[in-house]
Amino acid sequence: MTIDRWLSRIPIDSPSAFMKQLPTIAGFAIAAVIAVIPNGVPITDPALFWGGMALVAVASVLAAVVPWSRFHPEWTLTVPVLSLLAVTLLRLGTGSSFSPFAVLTLLPFVWIATEEGRVNILIAAVGTFVVLFAPLVIDGGTRTPGDVVRAFFSPLIYLIVAIVVNEIAHRMRIQLKAAHESAEQHQALLAQAVTAQDELVLNEARLKTANRLIQSIWNAVTEQSVIGTDLDGLIDVWNPGAEKMLGVTEKQVLDGKHHVIDFHLHEELEQRLQEMDARFTTVSSIDDFSALVDTVRAGSADVRDWTYVRPDGKRVAVQVAATPRLDENGHRVGFIFVATDMTQAREFARLKDEFVGLISHELRTPLSSILGYLELMRDDEEAPLSEEQLQYLGVAERNAHRLLRLVGDLLFTAQVESGRFPLEIKDVDLGGVVSTSVESAGPVAANAGVTLVSEVPDNPVVVRGDTVRLGQAVDNLVSNALKFTPRGGTVTVALRPEGEHAVIAVTDTGIGIPAVELSQLSQRFFRASTATRNAVPGVGLGLTITKAIVTAHGGRLDIASEEGVGTSISIVLPVETPQPVTDAIPRAEVTK
Repeated sequence: MTIDRWLSRIPIDSPSAFMKQLPTIAGFAIAAVIAVIPNGVPITDPALFWGGMALVAVASVLAAVVPWSRFHPEWTLTVPVLSLLAVTLLRLGTGSSFSPFAVLTLLPFVWIATEEGRVNILIAAVGTFVVLFAPLVIDGGTRTPGDVVRAFFSPLIYLIVAIVVNEIAHRMRIQLKAAHESAEQHQALLAQAVTAQDELVLNEARLKTANRLIQSIWNAVTEQSVIGTDLDGLIDVWNPGAEKMLGVTEKQVLDGKHHVIDFHLHEELEQRLQEMDARFTTVSSIDDFSALVDTVRAGSADVRDWTYVRPDGKRVAVQVAATPRLDENGHRVGFIFVATDMTQAREFARLKDEFVGLISHELRTPLSSILGYLELMRDDEEAPLSEEQLQYLGVAERNAHRLLRLVGDLLFTAQVESGRFPLEIKDVDLGGVVSTSVESAGPVAANAGVTLVSEVPDNPVVVRGDTVRLGQAVDNLVSNALKFTPRGGTVTVALRPEGEHAVIAVTDTGIGIPAVELSQLSQRFFRASTATRNAVPGVGLGLTITKAIVTAHGGRLDIASEEGVGTSISIVLPVETPQPVTDAIPRAEVTK
């Protein structure tokens, strides 16, 4: 058993009164045996002798029977005080001053002196004085000066001893209490350590399970390449998908020398750097790695199409999602690049666009023929049509024209996706483009009961661009605004110069578009939920075409909308010569 456990089993409180009385009981028992045996200590007064024995017996019974713990600690001194009186009677009954049993005074004296409190020193000294001085007072015999001196001198020595014993006992109590407190703290710390160890073992088991799960998931990601880098772009994470996609093992690439840009097409990085406006970059000097992480450094995730280059020279078309790597304190410590192989997807898209283009070409010819013959039937003077027949013919012509416009839109989107559609660049007065578009949409607005407002400045706003395509873009926005605005609403087409840009804003008071759908509006064939709920006609190509035209002119399309309030779509064009190189359209055929 350790010392701490041994100390923890010792009660801090003093022993019981009976335990303290046991030495006195043993001393009186020995005195009784000595007194009754032949040639022992003579009993001079049997009544006083046996009275002392009876008194110590009463004190012992009280020590054993009375529940002293319920009383104030000072009440327990009743037992040793009675024992001192019993010693006095015992001395008086066995020769008074000559009694050899005066030594029994030490037993209750030590008990009283060791009790907590300085007053017990006085009680022990007074009790000893009574024991030693009583025989001189009660005994009527001759008292020598030595007896008187001993009667007064011995209590003084006992007083000094009581002071020493009381102080030693006091300090031992303090030390014992401190030892118990230390043992309790040690036990508490030990219990906490055992609990912490158990939790550590449990957490370690959970961590191993989680690591095995993460490793299983990590190894299962074979169709996406996951590459992790530090802040400078050095690769330190390489998953099985990256090994499969790029043909380099984890051991080969994690040598601290491979940089993520080593697997990128250099021309694409240079093109991206050219597109990055230096005012919005997050680094003081632009390098190739900034082309990959500039948006991420600014605090946003970045999803972009890139081309990976394998060591064997093979190129892989990928879509890469770049995100920051954070430590446990939320500080950025690197970057993660998750790439998906888009080779098949792009091939499917190319085939689809080719199919759409082919079908569009094939449909335009018969539609043009149908419209031609319908026009001949309308203008035939030799066999004029009746009013009812002309009405039927008008319905056929309107639907044929609508179908022809749809075919034209499909063909145009196919050209957009392929990266080639014609642009005839020249100086364009946007005021004329806006006025022509508003004038053309006037009858439609009147029939729909919508107020169409044009706000064009007096001074010309000139940009470099394709007049027809820009007019097509504005027509699409105005047409959409009229379709989405109920009767009694207003559509405003405003042109305004803003520094180095010209802005054409089409604002309506229509049904609006949910905020969560705004980012999808420029996708082909996407239609807002408000359009489908309100049965607004359309196929979802207008904004796709408009964005392609605006992007090809080096501009951008800003969309703001609130459901039930209205929508505002702005075409923002640079006043200088447009650069028809964008993310959405790889290249456009420009004629200057």
